[in-house]
Amino acid sequence: MTIKPDLSITVPAELGAVHFVGIGGSGMSGIARLFLGAGYTVSGSDVRDSANIAALRDLGATITVGHDAANVGAADTLVVTGALWLDNPEYVLALERGMPVLHRSQALAWLVRNHRLVAVAGAHGKTTSTGMIVTGLLGIGADPSFVNGGVIDTLGVSAARGESELFVVEADESDGSFLLYDTAVALVTNVDPDHLDHYGSLEAFHDAFVSFTAAASELVVISSDDAGAVGVTALLRAAQPDKRVITFGEAEDATVRVHSMDTDGPVAFSVNWEGQDYRAQLRIPGRHNAINAAGAFGVLVGLGFDPTASLAAIAEFGGTERRFQLHGTVGGVSVYDDYAHHPTEVAAALSAARTVVGSGRIIAVHQPHLYSRTRLFAQEFADVLERYADETVVLDVYGAREDPEPGVTGALVSERFTDAGRVAFVPDWQAAADHTAEIARPGDFVITLGCGDVYRIVPQLLDALQRARA
Repeated sequence: MTIKPDLSITVPAELGAVHFVGIGGSGMSGIARLFLGAGYTVSGSDVRDSANIAALRDLGATITVGHDAANVGAADTLVVTGALWLDNPEYVLALERGMPVLHRSQALAWLVRNHRLVAVAGAHGKTTSTGMIVTGLLGIGADPSFVNGGVIDTLGVSAARGESELFVVEADESDGSFLLYDTAVALVTNVDPDHLDHYGSLEAFHDAFVSFTAAASELVVISSDDAGAVGVTALLRAAQPDKRVITFGEAEDATVRVHSMDTDGPVAFSVNWEGQDYRAQLRIPGRHNAINAAGAFGVLVGLGFDPTASLAAIAEFGGTERRFQLHGTVGGVSVYDDYAHHPTEVAAALSAARTVVGSGRIIAVHQPHLYSRTRLFAQEFADVLERYADETVVLDVYGAREDPEPGVTGALVSERFTDAGRVAFVPDWQAAADHTAEIARPGDFVITLGCGDVYRIVPQLLDALQRARA
């Protein structure tokens, strides 16, 4: 069993020295970076070394590779993620000592208090939208603090302290922790069904988003296109008729309406705001990214910034780590990695790739994430992979915080393809890399998909492609 932090506890007024268990993750490392910047003593541990850990060490953090009770040292507060197991020795020691044990969202909520908070939530699109808002604010001369779920390409970091009152965070709805924040501006990218293992029902999932938006003190920016978001908006307006709401998307009644889209290469589009059109071309491909940019635009103009300058600044966003990220090209075959782990995200990532692959094919290397999600969405994953990819290699399930379920493997996805000749379930990673290299041709894109550790197969893929062409 993994840790289920108590989100109802009162966070102490002072945290003292803070120890992060699992400090190398993009979210945890970003929060740790901010604590360091605020002058706190920071220590931490993780299962493996990484660039994030090296950067934190350079900033003064004491970090150990491997989990051991001794790592806690003289820390006053422990910060954890929901991915840790109950028998983690550092967590166990903290409980024995009676130390405050905070979920990472609790630590972040404590840190951002007294700021004007922009919180970005949604089943997908959060990291990109957060990065676009931060890029836009920096581009127009604002200086926000921020914590994102991935490294912003043009900045090289996932978090930084700024001098303005604005603080932008990616808010995690997966465990309800996005309800902890004292939000001024709430952006909801979508309310696509997910995390039902936590919420128990679709109604409870929607209710959480209603609570999140209702708590925003200044403004709600929410999708006009996503059915779940439309439902949340209706409930919100019924409960709070005077709430300031900006909708965004392609719907005719959207406050920020996207139109005249060109998806041939880096996406270009127009947005209509208050009767005037504004044109932009992003540096990244994909219809979904034009919609994400419209949401970020809604936040900036809703905050009172100039529309023309805002959209131009957002258009400079260059992507985030693990979002259609190119890792190398061997023999004309390009290998990308993407965080997509929900059917809607997979469809968006692969359709964006289709706009830039030209005459080449798309080979998806899909790692299902969570046993519950694989069981619930196996058919949906098969449908989108078969529709958008030319060939698919399915790995086994990355269980993360969940215990294995009997009979739930990657085969649940591969067995649901209509054309069995276009998919292979290959649980062994080296065999999967070799199979991918064997079927790849010059001009093809190989794209790893998943929010687990599937990115770690990329070196094997590049090596297999090299050997296949030697």
